[in-house]
Amino acid sequence: MLNALRLILSIATLCIAGQAAAADSGDTVRGHQLFSRCSGCHSVEGENKSGPFLNGVVGREAATVEGYRYSPALSNAGIIWTEEALDHYLAGPTKAVRGTRMSVSVSSE
Repeated sequence: MLNALRLILSIATLCIAGQAAAADSGDTVRGHQLFSRCSGCHSVEGENKSGPFLNGVVGREAATVEGYRYSPALSNAGIIWTEEALDHYLAGPTKAVRGTRMSVSVSSE
């Protein structure tokens, strides 16, 4: 899962920066395929959809994207999004934070 997250975040960086750098695994096509699972709800361009935008998520405190209405559960979780915290949350959001609105799991790399 960590490799997939790194790839997704790398693709997000590419989209935002407009640079031609390769993703960690060097497979930008796979990165776009993986992110397509997320892009129905999330953006990397600073706009909230049904989920908050993901640009800059690593290092950010959970539930702090301005203009997005988070669940009280996530707002009070006290999580800083590290790679490890994201892996744990994405593997089972409703188990990691009971009451979160995100119900889609990313169970494998």
